[in-house]
This record gives sequence, structure tokens and C-alpha cells, in this order.
Amino acid sequence: MTVVWINGAFGAGKTTTARELIELIPNSTLFDPEVVGGALAHLLPPKRLAEVGDFQDLPIWRRLVIDTAAALLADLGGTLVVPMTLLRQEYRDEIFGGLAARRIEVRHILLAPAETILRERIASREVPRDLPDGELRTRQWSYDHIEPYRAALASWLTADAHPVDTGALTPYEAAARVAEAVGSGAVPACEIVQTPEPTGETVAAGVLLFDERDRVLLVDPTYKPGWEFPGGVVEPGEAPARAGMREVAEETGLSLRDVPALLVVDWEPPAPPAYGGLRLLFDGGRLDAADAGRVLLPGPELRDWRFATEDEAAGLLPPVRYERLRWALRARERGAAHYLEAGTPVG
Repeated sequence: MTVVWINGAFGAGKTTTARELIELIPNSTLFDPEVVGGALAHLLPPKRLAEVGDFQDLPIWRRLVIDTAAALLADLGGTLVVPMTLLRQEYRDEIFGGLAARRIEVRHILLAPAETILRERIASREVPRDLPDGELRTRQWSYDHIEPYRAALASWLTADAHPVDTGALTPYEAAARVAEAVGSGAVPACEIVQTPEPTGETVAAGVLLFDERDRVLLVDPTYKPGWEFPGGVVEPGEAPARAGMREVAEETGLSLRDVPALLVVDWEPPAPPAYGGLRLLFDGGRLDAADAGRVLLPGPELRDWRFATEDEAAGLLPPVRYERLRWALRARERGAAHYLEAGTPVG
């Protein structure tokens, strides 16, 4: 099962190209995630909708896009063509990672006409007139997203997606170019670690590694949003501390000589559809400059790594992971492990 994700700024021609593309790729179906956003406008309370400026900022939207795409492919098979702008890397990670967890390959296409052409298309675009000032607001929305698109191009988008310059192409010509690239293998599946979704509670072991300034090593996974500690799910029959050592070696290339000491046991309660489970953090000790220089990340799994102070980690880690880190650092200082529930000490 395959998803061809058509990305690009507003005005790049994603939807018109996608409609032509399903005529060129055998056994393909169009899925426009805008439909999910439209449904949420009727399903969610107005107060919840008012909290965000874009449907993409709603976790439920991102989850439903993954689930709907997977359900369509399970029912129809073949290829799903998805025209949708994705400019925030963490949302790309979440959606593409969720698809990979369902064994669905994603081939990422970027329609990339010049900015001058984008602006011309936005200016001449027909927009709904059924709301007061609807035309003006729709155009302004498109213009406002040019800067985030430019920032995404500069930081991650061009390295992640196969670009197609559609500036001088009709929608059919653009679709033919995409179909040729996908069919010839010029657009490989995104290198996302396929981590199957758990079917029950899990035990996960993370290891904290420190540099000579006592900053903690964090890694940036490609398959889920937010930074993380080196670590992963404990396999059946595996000791948690040994699982942490294995994950450190797999993720960073560093082999720990000693079994790390326990810092935190945190019970993560189930929050459907997630099952929760036990999350353990261990103290992997301090790396000298030579060890730190040997950190080598596997391309498909981790995008980046860095040493961070506690304050810096607060801006990188999701809240519950940061609380876990905060109490792990206190345990390291005091020499006594902490038991937490949902990131909060108990007892």
C-alpha cells in the first residue's frame, strides 16, 4: 500500500494535479484531507475550533488523516493520492510516521513553482463568495502561508520531498511528470522507521547521556513529533536496562560499558488510542569529548541530536517527557530513584 503525498504552497496546483494523477496511476484513489477538516467543523464545539488557527493544529485532525488514509487503503488497496500542504516538520513526522506504523509507504512530492507564479495564481484564483469578505480572507490566508512555505523550503522540505517545478506546466503535464517520477523509482519511499503501533501496554527504557558540561543528549526522531531520549520499547524477555543499552548502540553508535543506574519509573496512563505503560529512565553517565564526537545517527530513524541544558530541553521535549527528565535530573543529584505517575512523583 502506498501514499503519494502532493505537498506545496497554496497555489502550487496540488488538487488539480492530484485529480489528473489518479487517471495516470493504475488503481489509485484521491483523498483530500480538507474533507476531514470540513467534518470537524461540524463535529467539534465552536470553542475548541476557536482555539486553533488551522485544522492542522488539531491533534484529532492529524489522527483522523492517518486513520482515514489507512482505512481507504485497507478497503481499496492500490495507491492513495493525497494533496495537502504540510509545512510543519513535526506534523509531517506525526502523519508520515503514523502511516509507516501501518506499513504504508509514503512517496513525498513537492510542487514547487517560483514564488512570483504562486502569487499570480493566488491573485487570480476563484474563491467562494458565500461568506462576507470570503474572497479577501481566502486570498490573504494563502498569502500568509508563503512565508512559512519559504521557511520550510530553507530548513527541511527540499531534503525530504521530490521537487517538481510546475511553473510552466498544465495540471495534466504536472501529473504526468509526477507519475513518471513515481513509476520510475525516482521518488523512493520516505525513510521512516516502521514502528508498529502497540496493541497493549508497553515498557520503554530511555538512557540519559551527559557531556562534560552536564548537558543531556537528546535526539530528534523522524517518525514522531518532539525530541526524545535515546531508548525504545523493551522486547519480550529483555531486561529494561539492557534494552536501553541496546537502543543507545543502535541509535547513536555508542556502546555503554556498564549497566546504567535507574533514575525514574514513570507510569504513563492509557490515553486512547494509546495504551500507556511503564517508562524508565536510566543514567548512562558522562561522555568525554571523544565519545561525544563519535555519535553517529541512523538516517531513517533519527534526524538530529544535540546536548541541551534543562532549560533548553523544556522547549524541545513534549511536556510529559520534560517532567520525566526533570525528575530524573533530581534523582541523579540525590542518588535515589523516583517513582512517577504521568510525570508526577507519588509518595
